[in-house]
Amino acid sequence: MTFIKTTEEDSNYNHLEKMTIIELLTNINNEDKSVPLAVEKALPQIEKLTEQIVIKLKNGGRLFYIGAGTSGRLGILDASECPPTFGVSHDLVIGLIAGGDSAIRKAVEFAEDSTTQGWKDLKAYNITSKDVVIGIAASGTTPYVVSALEKCNLNNIITGCITCNHNSPLSTTSNYPIEVIVGPEFLTGSSRMKAGTAQKLVLNMISTAVMIKLDRVKGNKMIDMQLSNDKLVNRGTQMIMNELNINFTEAEYLLKKYKSVRIAIKNYTDGN
Repeated sequence: MTFIKTTEEDSNYNHLEKMTIIELLTNINNEDKSVPLAVEKALPQIEKLTEQIVIKLKNGGRLFYIGAGTSGRLGILDASECPPTFGVSHDLVIGLIAGGDSAIRKAVEFAEDSTTQGWKDLKAYNITSKDVVIGIAASGTTPYVVSALEKCNLNNIITGCITCNHNSPLSTTSNYPIEVIVGPEFLTGSSRMKAGTAQKLVLNMISTAVMIKLDRVKGNKMIDMQLSNDKLVNRGTQMIMNELNINFTEAEYLLKKYKSVRIAIKNYTDGN
């Protein structure tokens, strides 16, 4: 039998305090290089979950991320980027963290150990079977997350997970588990490192693929992005220029008039 080492097991390195700075950096970098390869092995799992999310969101559902510590923060990060990047409502992709919003910046002691709060946090959003919930936990054992997904299953809510251990409680609870086996961390048990990187990559893949399938991208451009600063206004103007083959001044006028790359292009094309 082949035993897979987990994120919590002893590092492949020792006596870190005796390494030079360049040795530390090189060894961390060498470990980081293995993460995309581990993600690649999980692509079939990522595909299955992403397909379900697209179906649900096309039918009026929402996507929830729920996690604790680094995992929770990564979910919130990905959710918070969806509105400015794709122009969707803040209520479409929602990130929840054990301990509430204050835990985004400062750890809340023992919050991840609750077996009831995760479901309470989801119920506060009136979650239904139209939605999808992804539990995020490097170890796959976090009670806050596992118990929340158990309740989701009882209420016919599709569940998925992103974890970095094999056959964890979270994986066995999820309808669509994603296991990215990154192995021991450079610093034993510090799952903010390889495991966190793996989770970030998978979250990026899921949300981007979903938004593309929801027609929030044209070609390879973010035509629904929020025009929240001068850089993005300039980028939007360039998109309109290239799409309609017009000059900068005209494109800028259209963008200021309609305040949306998509609407500006559509109205110009329709002759409005």
